[in-house]
Amino acid sequence: MFVAEALRFSWDALRANRVRSLLTALGMIIGTASVILVVTIALTGRDYIMQQIEGVGSNLIYAFYEAGDKPISRSALSDHLTVEDLQAVRQEVAHVRAAAAIIIQYDRLVVDSAERDVTVIGTNEDYRLIRNLKLAVGRFFDSDELTNRDKVCLMTEPLAKKLYGTLPDALGRRVKIHGLQFTVIGTFREGVETFGQSEVTKETLLIPITVMRYFDNSGKVDQLYVSVDKATNVVAVTERVKQVLQNRHRPGSVYRVENLSEILATAGNIGLALTIVLILISTITLIISGIGIMNIMLVTVTERTREIGIKLAIGAKRREILMQFLVEACVISMLGGLMGTAVGVAIPLAVRALAGAMYIPISGVSIAVALAVSCLVGVVFGVIPANRASQLNPTEALRYE
Repeated sequence: MFVAEALRFSWDALRANRVRSLLTALGMIIGTASVILVVTIALTGRDYIMQQIEGVGSNLIYAFYEAGDKPISRSALSDHLTVEDLQAVRQEVAHVRAAAAIIIQYDRLVVDSAERDVTVIGTNEDYRLIRNLKLAVGRFFDSDELTNRDKVCLMTEPLAKKLYGTLPDALGRRVKIHGLQFTVIGTFREGVETFGQSEVTKETLLIPITVMRYFDNSGKVDQLYVSVDKATNVVAVTERVKQVLQNRHRPGSVYRVENLSEILATAGNIGLALTIVLILISTITLIISGIGIMNIMLVTVTERTREIGIKLAIGAKRREILMQFLVEACVISMLGGLMGTAVGVAIPLAVRALAGAMYIPISGVSIAVALAVSCLVGVVFGVIPANRASQLNPTEALRYE
């Protein structure tokens, strides 16, 4: 009954000064909305970075030969990775969804009336899945074309546009690579732009690895790619692939077998740290709002000094006076927090509705934190005015004009 009565008195006092109450709560509205929006922006940025990294390849593992400095580790042809190593990985390693080998060479083509170097990659049909390549027109070569050593190729979208003007015009055209005529069967792009940091450049041709052997009969491959069925198996499969490669070659050979897990973990940690920092910064707005609430409540206590004196004179207890003003500060803070939460959630939802392709996560934790902090601010910054009201002398309060 006592709490209900305090709430009723607080509500009546706020209704009597609606404009002032709204302006007092405005800082809390902005602060609470800021906390939610800041966390939403941080999570959206983190998810975007994660998607970009994951888009390089699906649960990707890559391996390549790395010669050491010691005499025993000096490079020998038998140390290099081979297609047989790829077959061994497929047969001996569990949880492998796809595997591909690549051989990288370079050739000169006439592009825009000028000769320029292009990258030629020999690979197999799994390369598209592993490296998350997107086909614009046409198709990827299949296992039969690899077995038959068909002279077919795919080219990147920028290269196709420079050579033929439009992507559809590239299909069926013939291009000379290392003196052999290849038929263009498709154009592609990377699922995520790597800005030339991967083996795929803006001017790249893909051909069957079996045909690449016409130009490189050494038997070695430059790199192996492995795609794992589940993200939870990536670390274990990475170690297993390294074991298989080490067992198939001499003890002095050195191989780098890596995955994107460490990069993803680092990106996640950076995102978490950024989110915490932004939350701390946005809570400063809530603290400033709390100071505003305290100032207004002190003014309210001064204005209602005579009212407080009357209540004390007719038997009101000091703790009841304290509770009344403390509840009033909390009500202002909580109303501001609720309205700020509504604003902070409405804006991401509106962006979702306008940009359906963009997913914007809304953190339930940020909403809980914002509401909890707004309530805490009301209590902390309402104590001083409430305590001042409860400590007034009834006689002096009654005589106050």
